[in-house]
Amino acid sequence: MRVAVLADSDTRWKWGALTARRLADADEPALTGFLLRGRATPTARQLGEVGVRADRLTEVTCAEFLAEMRSAADGAPEGRYDVVVLALVGGAVQAVLHGLRALWPEPARRPAVVTGYVGVVYEKLADGLLLRHGADLVLANSRHDADRFRAVYEGVGADPSAVTETALPFLGGAPYEQQTSRAHTVVFAAQPSVPESRADRNYLLRRAAGHARRHPDREVLVKLRSKPGEHTTHLEELPYQRLAERIPGGLPANCRLVYGHMGEVLDRTDLLVTVSSTAALESLHRGIPTAVLTDLGIREALGNHHFLGSGCLASWDELDAGLRPTADPQWLARHGVAADRPYDRAFDGARARVAGLAALDRLPAITPYYTPTTAPGYLPGLLARHHLGPDGTPLPGAVRPAAEDSTLRRYVRSALRDAARGAYRQGVQRVAPAIRRMGEL
Repeated sequence: MRVAVLADSDTRWKWGALTARRLADADEPALTGFLLRGRATPTARQLGEVGVRADRLTEVTCAEFLAEMRSAADGAPEGRYDVVVLALVGGAVQAVLHGLRALWPEPARRPAVVTGYVGVVYEKLADGLLLRHGADLVLANSRHDADRFRAVYEGVGADPSAVTETALPFLGGAPYEQQTSRAHTVVFAAQPSVPESRADRNYLLRRAAGHARRHPDREVLVKLRSKPGEHTTHLEELPYQRLAERIPGGLPANCRLVYGHMGEVLDRTDLLVTVSSTAALESLHRGIPTAVLTDLGIREALGNHHFLGSGCLASWDELDAGLRPTADPQWLARHGVAADRPYDRAFDGARARVAGLAALDRLPAITPYYTPTTAPGYLPGLLARHHLGPDGTPLPGAVRPAAEDSTLRRYVRSALRDAARGAYRQGVQRVAPAIRRMGEL
């Protein structure tokens, strides 16, 4: 089975590539990777940290990806893709869906299209789901999510049959074995955009440092997703690295910033602390005591409301006093963490559906809910942002002819893109915060 994954960030590449492996029921399927060019396109370091390799990995625009799909379909049968996994933000998923519909407006031999979410779905539920409608499979990471997804589609009269219950594809690792009644390694899993304000992010970092000072026998690790200048799924305007430099006296000796694969960090974790990171689900899957912070309130904007009923809600004060939360088994089962069936069976249904679609001679045309009729004031602008016309076809000049694409031209364009991307990231993380501070004077 040949699978293509189109992703727009490091975390979505991780989700998409691992999902492709689960769907293909193989450790090393024929996997071709495409990175959608944009502000969050991952660096080589980020891709290496994810640790999921492809046979080929190419940076593309939406229009270039569609041209690749057309070229593969027109070539030899063994070169065609059986499955396309769209690991993208909702608007980009919708653009690709309309582009694929323009390629195959009638029933045809085309790839099965799969999409979903990289983690906890705590905001923009209706918006994100309707932008993903039209894919052959919309994966839900738990029974809870599957029920919510179907309710949204049914509520607008859209076909809910694409919704397929699975689980997060990167859960795993050795089960936690508690050595003593005390936590020796505490990990605070930071998030790029939650919380947003400098005051709140400073508060969380200082509380982590304070926990280390109160417990000199513990190691407190602040797990970061990216280095300054890099972007991940969400923008990070106030990196914790910058905030740590301004802590009076610096971080205590037993508190430090760390990077790396989350699974490897969890291998030595006795207590995972976060606001609402998907790392909490990875930790809970292993049976590691996990705390979802309430210090800044339980609010939809923070995403920690997703953990209501989990038994994991706690404050830094309670953790300082020695609390190690115990998760509720029923909540875990409903949210795809410790399901009522073995984890390795969680993708059986999706795998069977994909195999059935790949075996068909023809698949029906893709039919997104949003069309020029249902969303005439929304869809055209969304497609235009990805250089597609209202009918889903690439706008003039969106795809450069191969004859014009010399090695020198590609090198110069790549260098200019890297420079522009670097300038943008510096603007987001240095210039914009400074301007805001000046405006507050």
